[in-house]
Amino acid sequence: MTLSTTATADHIYATGLRNQWHAVVPSHFVAPGAMRRVTALGEQWLLFRRSDGVLSMLADRCPHRGAPLSLGRHLGDRVACWYHGVEVESDGTVSSVPGLPGCNLEGKRLVASLPVREAAGAILAYFGDEQHPEPVELTLPEPLDDPDVEPILCYAEWDVPWRYAMENLLDPMHGAFLHHESHTMYDGDTTAKFRIRETGRGYFFEKTDQRGVNFDWVELCRTGIDWVDLSIPYPPSAGPGGAFGIVGMACPVDAERTGVFFWRYRRVQDWQRDTWRFLYKTLIEERHWEVLEQDRVMLEAMPADADQRENLYQHDLGVVRLRRLYRAQAERQAAAAASAG
Repeated sequence: MTLSTTATADHIYATGLRNQWHAVVPSHFVAPGAMRRVTALGEQWLLFRRSDGVLSMLADRCPHRGAPLSLGRHLGDRVACWYHGVEVESDGTVSSVPGLPGCNLEGKRLVASLPVREAAGAILAYFGDEQHPEPVELTLPEPLDDPDVEPILCYAEWDVPWRYAMENLLDPMHGAFLHHESHTMYDGDTTAKFRIRETGRGYFFEKTDQRGVNFDWVELCRTGIDWVDLSIPYPPSAGPGGAFGIVGMACPVDAERTGVFFWRYRRVQDWQRDTWRFLYKTLIEERHWEVLEQDRVMLEAMPADADQRENLYQHDLGVVRLRRLYRAQAERQAAAAASAG
């Protein structure tokens, strides 16, 4: 449980939706036997791996005096607060109070813990509320759960609201302008008409008059975790695997900062998998970071009230649909939290 019963819709909209999974950080950020403090959805958390590699995510707050557990010691299967030595298990249960053995804190689950799992090199966590403490069903993006697909994770943190990062992905037309000089998005018309096509898990936002040329479509998917899928055509000189796909996610760090996850993938097997990874690491990855940098520079330069001073047109239907969906969900969650309070 992480959501305060006094949380407003504006707060939820700013810091991230609850009762769903979010990608938090790449798996390699937390080595076996190590721990790391992270901020997610505006809250401080401690990620630590037990000696056997099992990952846990705890509120970064000792139940005794509120000191950060992340400043403490890793004891293999638990952590000990640096301030007074209170030991906390991976599920948030206090196992020992060294200063007063037998203290009534021992044996109580006093630290919030989140369900976690790992997929395709990322740590995913479920953020619930008082009415929904148990995790919802999680269906991973198909390209991250298919043995015939090779995904490569790229992660960065941007000083932008998480919604701006998601809206950027639901805006295919920016590729023909912002990324016009890139090695993949230089071709195609700079005019287009779009449509929204509803699906059982979200919607497509796609060009009606161009396909397989540029950034021509994107699908928003809501499968217990929010993600987008898109495809960009690649020339034969870029190696095997056909079109180049991207799965994207955005994790709200807080109201002003976002962790962005981009898995670049192609459908390859056997020796073609090795060829694709070699080509990507040696020739393509640097170019892709240049494209991401263009997105970062543009989004970070936008004022905080950019979405309050707009004049939208037909190309923005995907963004408008996304905002309505997220705003409605934030209002429902705030109302439910207030009712519980």
